[in-house]
Amino acid sequence: MNFRRVLLRSAAAALLPLGAMNVPAAQAQAVRDLPDFTELVERSAPSVVNIRTAERARRAAGAPNMDEQMLEFLRRFGIPVPNQRGPRGGGEGEDEDAPQRRGVGSGFILSADGLVMTNAHVVDGADEVWVTLTDKREFKARLIGADARTDVAVVKIEASGLPAVKIGEVSRLKVGEWVLAIGSPFGFDSTVTAGIVSAKARDTGDFLPFIQTDVAINPGNSGGPLLNMRGEVVGINSQIYSRSGGFMGISFAIPIDEAMRVAEQLRSAGKVVRGRIGVEPVDVSKEVAEAIGLGKPAGALVRRVLEDSPAEKSGLEGGDVILKFDGKAVERAADLRRIVAATKPGSKVSMQVFRRGAYKDLPITVAELEDESARRNVEPAPKPAPALGLAVTDISEAQKRELKLRGGVRVESVEGAAARAGLREGDLILAVDNTEIQNAKQFHAVIAKLEKAKLINLLVRRGNVVNYLLLRPGR
Repeated sequence: MNFRRVLLRSAAAALLPLGAMNVPAAQAQAVRDLPDFTELVERSAPSVVNIRTAERARRAAGAPNMDEQMLEFLRRFGIPVPNQRGPRGGGEGEDEDAPQRRGVGSGFILSADGLVMTNAHVVDGADEVWVTLTDKREFKARLIGADARTDVAVVKIEASGLPAVKIGEVSRLKVGEWVLAIGSPFGFDSTVTAGIVSAKARDTGDFLPFIQTDVAINPGNSGGPLLNMRGEVVGINSQIYSRSGGFMGISFAIPIDEAMRVAEQLRSAGKVVRGRIGVEPVDVSKEVAEAIGLGKPAGALVRRVLEDSPAEKSGLEGGDVILKFDGKAVERAADLRRIVAATKPGSKVSMQVFRRGAYKDLPITVAELEDESARRNVEPAPKPAPALGLAVTDISEAQKRELKLRGGVRVESVEGAAARAGLREGDLILAVDNTEIQNAKQFHAVIAKLEKAKLINLLVRRGNVVNYLLLRPGR
């Protein structure tokens, strides 16, 4: 018994100190494993700038004043902004055409000689752009260029010896990796927030696969850098998802490699030139992939080929699935848009398509994507016929040949009388009251000449079946 008690006391004496020692040791190890951002911030913060803008615009008398941070948020998310007076309310003697303080954002220094990158929406509509460094020096900036499609802008200040950022590699960025943001949320300069990468290649836009993080981003952070633990810029903080107007745990950054490609074009030409082939692509669903024998949902399904476009000239048809473009795999419709946009106009490339159970390679010459105004002129939205409750568009020549049609129009949307008559989106209208229809322009001309309350017979093709539908306008 005595020997046993000696053994137990010895074991207790050995175990208790060990346990007591392990608890603080484990805590100390956990503390050591937490990221330390202090040195990173000390190195990177001087490269981050505050950007404020001003514009010359007449203000409506008596319009309410709003904080410029809230204005920046409203503009960013497409909420109408009421007309504003000057920052002091605008007295009777105030020069309403003088530059008025309008909004604030963030940016970062690209080069020692004063190139600064920010978001396009930060400088959009500004007559004056002012850049403030961390040492409180302020410079009036000159806009080099801005690209609204990617939300990237480059401005220039006259300074030298500035601390430029280091550019990182987005391909090395991993989901779960620590990242931090530096910016001026609500005007609080050099504010640091941290989090992790939540997802990569998040599709929220046509041309950019965004980096999603849980880093706190608020109005004023726009245009500031997203940094990895090596102090390298991997993105530009640009958007948030919010139902309240404030940060809700989801923010998006423009990948820096995409932004740098845009910046190079802005610096060299003042604008960004993109490729275009003239298709309307959509994702391939699992059900469609199985039905057409593709096997797995991949590629971009061509819903529509625009008339007189590179796609039409290449022989591309509606229903084709584009799997590769210029040797690059196309997994989704967004991939096709980005790959085509990044292709130099005039380039002749090959694309692999899946058509009715077979793979085909088609050559295509990429055209230049026009600006928004030019696109609206070339490709107007379908004109609705209010009395009928439907909108129609032309059928391309390639589609006519494929469907063995002489003419007709495609139904783009239906409501009201057209829906009640049984018309559906995608139907082809071949004739109206026994008049053959060649295009949308003629369709509207024929409809305009008909009696308002007359019952109209439409010859409609749906799939391979042709039938008459009776439609009474306004009923």
